[in-house]
Amino acid sequence: MLERHLAQAERHVAEGMDHVARQREIVAELTNDGHDLRSAQALLVEFETMLAHHIADRDRIRMELAATN
Repeated sequence: MLERHLAQAERHVAEGMDHVARQREIVAELTNDGHDLRSAQALLVEFETMLAHHIADRDRIRMELAATN
């Protein structure tokens, strides 16, 4: 069961990294075009926060798995 949870957590981390990278591109595009960045930057912060949680969850599961082996 831990292996399955780890695989899911790894997917969440990978997807989160993709979201953060894309949102950074969007912020850069908006900056270059002179648009208001507030909502795009707020969304980026949310994505970065969620990614940090996913990484912490993945790392916790890795430690639990290592402790059982």
